[in-house]
Amino acid sequence: MSNENEKNISFDNGDQNYNTHLIDQNNTDNSNNKFTVTPWEVEGNVDYNKLIEKFGTSAITNELIEKVKDIAGEVHPFLKNRYFFSHRDLDWILNEYQKGNKFYLYTGRGPSGLIHLGHLMPWLFTKYLQDKFDVKLIFQITDDEKFLFNDNRDLQTINKFTFENILDIIAIGFDPNRTKIIINTKHINYLYPLSIEIAKKITFSTAKAVFGFSNSTNIGMIGFPPLQSAPCFLPSLIEKKLTPVLIPAAIDQDPYWRITRDIAEKMGFYKPAQIHSKFIPGLTSNGKMSSSKPDTALFTIDDPEEIEKKVKNTFTGGQPTVALQRKLGGNADRCPVYWYLKYLFDSEEKSSERYSNCVGGNLLCGECKGDLIKDVKPFISNIQSKREKAKSLVKEFMIDRKDIDN
Repeated sequence: MSNENEKNISFDNGDQNYNTHLIDQNNTDNSNNKFTVTPWEVEGNVDYNKLIEKFGTSAITNELIEKVKDIAGEVHPFLKNRYFFSHRDLDWILNEYQKGNKFYLYTGRGPSGLIHLGHLMPWLFTKYLQDKFDVKLIFQITDDEKFLFNDNRDLQTINKFTFENILDIIAIGFDPNRTKIIINTKHINYLYPLSIEIAKKITFSTAKAVFGFSNSTNIGMIGFPPLQSAPCFLPSLIEKKLTPVLIPAAIDQDPYWRITRDIAEKMGFYKPAQIHSKFIPGLTSNGKMSSSKPDTALFTIDDPEEIEKKVKNTFTGGQPTVALQRKLGGNADRCPVYWYLKYLFDSEEKSSERYSNCVGGNLLCGECKGDLIKDVKPFISNIQSKREKAKSLVKEFMIDRKDIDN
């Protein structure tokens, strides 16, 4: 399985459970128990324990976290607070690392719109892994998928979002000497030889079961999954030896890796390991933040006034009146403001105190919104400053070291 295009790539300075199209409607008497999780849609109140069961993954345990700490020296808050909550073969990949068999990281972005906080969080964790484990990263931009999936997006628009999204990726602070960005439509020569070998081993019956394809699905979408699988095996070709791969990503992308794992050993590669994140809730309703629904998200290009307006208008778990809030307490578990503060800004102790005060009626929603505004404004401002600097660095991150049109 040779690929001529891998010869010049350098990072130096010079499981068959296919019920993954999950729509849970077991309790028809309570709409709050319904949720949808697919690679293209996340809606409702997601039951993450049920996702672990349905997808056949494993929960992150305290023992695994201790093992990460032993190797990395410290544990990222996203692991401690279980924002990353599930995995496949994380224990195996840590064992391989301890034997001296370093892994590659692989994650990605489908450029359907602008970047918001929900996109940044898995990338911040990926940077932690790159820094602490001293490993290389392949970052795939699936611009082809977003063009094929959305009838209302033309290639020119997708190209614009691709460039804007890459600025955000670079702003995270990844090491350009250990990071390669692959844009599918521009760097297809690095992916296609592997993708057709993968495609040959996956039946249409399997693809329908995994992704929910139907007779109305365009054939571009049907043929896309092998392209997202290819980077799982590309590191082995680059390094010219079997190389483990760890994928940090939201759990809605899991179906791609499940079919990849099923055929990996048949192709002579390791199964890719995964570590799955939850979804950061939207500002206005159930479901995750969405680029296609601007009111649900805090974007990296939002100005301070827009940020403040969005946070002040955010749906919360509070009571209708101050008196009821004092009497009954709030519902922190369904409050986006609480979760943003917990995941991104509050210490473990502060988050626990905030939760107790909320449910005990000793904290009002306006106070939490004020805290979020105070914390998120400088956070996004810092990203914006780094985005400006990133404009001159794009070429350094491309797998072919060439500029892209924007």
